[in-house]
Amino acid sequence: MAANIPHPAPGRAKSERALRRRRRIWSYTALVAFAVFFLFPLVFLFVASLKPDSQILSDMSGWRSFLPVGDISLDNYAGVFERVPVGRFMVNSLLVTVLIVVFGLIVNSMAGFALSRLRWRGRGLVLAIIIATLIVPFETIAVPLVYWVAQLPTLVLEGGQIKYDIGWLNTYQVQIIPFVANAFSVFLFAQYFSTIPTSIDEAARIDGAGWFTIYRRIIVPLSGPAFATVAILTFLPAWNQYLWPLMVAQDESLRPVMVGLQYFFQDNPAWGEIMAYAAMITLPVLVVFLAFQRAFVSSVAASGVKG
Repeated sequence: MAANIPHPAPGRAKSERALRRRRRIWSYTALVAFAVFFLFPLVFLFVASLKPDSQILSDMSGWRSFLPVGDISLDNYAGVFERVPVGRFMVNSLLVTVLIVVFGLIVNSMAGFALSRLRWRGRGLVLAIIIATLIVPFETIAVPLVYWVAQLPTLVLEGGQIKYDIGWLNTYQVQIIPFVANAFSVFLFAQYFSTIPTSIDEAARIDGAGWFTIYRRIIVPLSGPAFATVAILTFLPAWNQYLWPLMVAQDESLRPVMVGLQYFFQDNPAWGEIMAYAAMITLPVLVVFLAFQRAFVSSVAASGVKG
């Protein structure tokens, strides 16, 4: 005989659906409000980049500063290319940033793998020391680091011949190598790798796989969200570097985009051109984030559930 299963009253079920609907509406409304609030600076940036300086300043007191109205043109963008070598700066930043991200993913993921999957004495202390370095601001070690890189040996190509020299100043490697290893990236990889069952390692070891094979063929394919997250978190500071390139790259042909901002503050600042230049160097950041946002969110969610 079938059991009698109580059903909620029709009126109660209807009120519960209405309550869930109202909660969903309020949630979406709040999310849209937050999105609009955080988009205001970007909207102002791109709109102001189309206006002359006088109109930017006159519109600052009202909503017109967020609207593409008035004397709209691309003159500011043309002025940017006349004032600074944008193409050269973009190529330098792209080269430096991509190499930092690529080498950083390799080095930091391997370090995180050794700290999370291998069993060796002192690994907890090493991880604690790595995490402790996060509290040291880069500005406190910038000057000693400049002295150290100025003493490092290097090979230069002159007249078709390779010559030995001292010092990394005014080179690409001085903008790349000091930022490949990153304490937070190592920690994030170690935490994410620790959520993967160790039984996979044991099964692979029984089949004769070495640790590098386990890392390359098992752990890396299972850790796509972690790699995407580290890629974003590495890309942002690498693209936004200003202090370090300003100290070590005096040659204009080696400078990145952020150092190019100082060209606009010489003599009289041209605010329209500044906005146009800022819009141009902001677009790559938005593209990278939009490309990896799904993996970034899934990595954060996995860390919150499993970590």
